[in-house]
Amino acid sequence: MPGSSPSYETGKWAAAFAPRARGERRYWLVKSEPEVFSFDDLTAAPRKTTGWDGIRNFAARNFLRDGMKRGDLVFFYHSMGKPQAIAGICEVVREGYPDPTAFDPKHPGYDSKSDLAAPTWFAVDLRAVEALRRPVTLAEIKAHAELGEMALVRIGRLSVTPVTSAEWASVLAMAAG
Repeated sequence: MPGSSPSYETGKWAAAFAPRARGERRYWLVKSEPEVFSFDDLTAAPRKTTGWDGIRNFAARNFLRDGMKRGDLVFFYHSMGKPQAIAGICEVVREGYPDPTAFDPKHPGYDSKSDLAAPTWFAVDLRAVEALRRPVTLAEIKAHAELGEMALVRIGRLSVTPVTSAEWASVLAMAAG
C-alpha cells in the first residue's frame, strides 16, 4: 500500500501515490483497442460507465489499486487504432476494488491463483465525461517536446499511466485546436 513500499516514495511515479491535498484531482490515461472497447462504447454503456478490468500488469494494477481516486480525470486512448489517439475524457467514479474477471473461470483474464481475501488484480469504474473536440494522435504527442517525458511516450506498453497536470493541459490545448 502507499507509504509502505520504497517504490511508492521514490522513483518516476512517486507523485502518483503521494498523499493528496484535500480535494486534489489527479490525471491518468487508460488504453483500449477500439475494436475491443472504444470511447463510443463507453458513452453508449448504461450510465456511460464501465468497470475497467482485466488489467494483468503489476505496475498498471498499482495505479488502479493505489493511485486512482474518485473524481480523478482520465484520458481514454485508442491503442492499435488508425490513428492511435486520445479520444475522450472519463472520470473515476469507483476506486479500486477486486477485479471480478480474475475470479471468473470463463473469462480470459481468469487467474486461478487469485484469492478474494487477498486479491491480486484490481479494477476501477470509469464514466465517460466527453469526447475530445479533436482526437490527439500519438504522432502529435511525440512531436511536442514538452510531452517527451509522458508515460504514453516513454512506456508505450503500459495500459494505465499517470499524466501530470502540465501534460493534461498540453493535450487539452492540442485537442482544442
